[in-house]
Amino acid sequence: MNPDDDDTPQTIKEPRLWQDYGWTARVIKNEDDEGWAVAMSKIGASEPALIGPWTMGRDKKNPKPLDTNAFHTLVKTASEFVRRQEQQEHARLHQSVTVTAGGGRWQVNLDIVPDDDDPHALLSAVDAAGQTAARRRVAASFKLNARSAQSWIEGGFGKPA
Repeated sequence: MNPDDDDTPQTIKEPRLWQDYGWTARVIKNEDDEGWAVAMSKIGASEPALIGPWTMGRDKKNPKPLDTNAFHTLVKTASEFVRRQEQQEHARLHQSVTVTAGGGRWQVNLDIVPDDDDPHALLSAVDAAGQTAARRRVAASFKLNARSAQSWIEGGFGKPA
């Protein structure tokens, strides 16, 4: 196997650029002041996931060089930041409410499809046995709450109010 054909990103450990574990840390000039910043990017991403301040070196002009401990801390921080963003996005796009209606307990789910050309959502009702009893396309702006869920179920899964 030719090493040049390998798709595995190479490890880089330079004073202002480290690349490993699927991440790249790049020390950059801070545009807002006279200091330095570090940009953390997932390898292959077009934009940094996180940009934060970076420590000045002893000469108070140049940045402190990256090292193993700093890089590991940066990877951990950036990974946690990305994970929180993903959790927030999931919570925004997937909502659920449980109601008692129509003689039973129901979980009503709203899954928003953020399509630029055709934004919409899918409303579904799941019975106590875990079976999907109804699924309907609704506007992406549909407000799911206990009242709207109960009304939809009691209305026989017709067009939600």
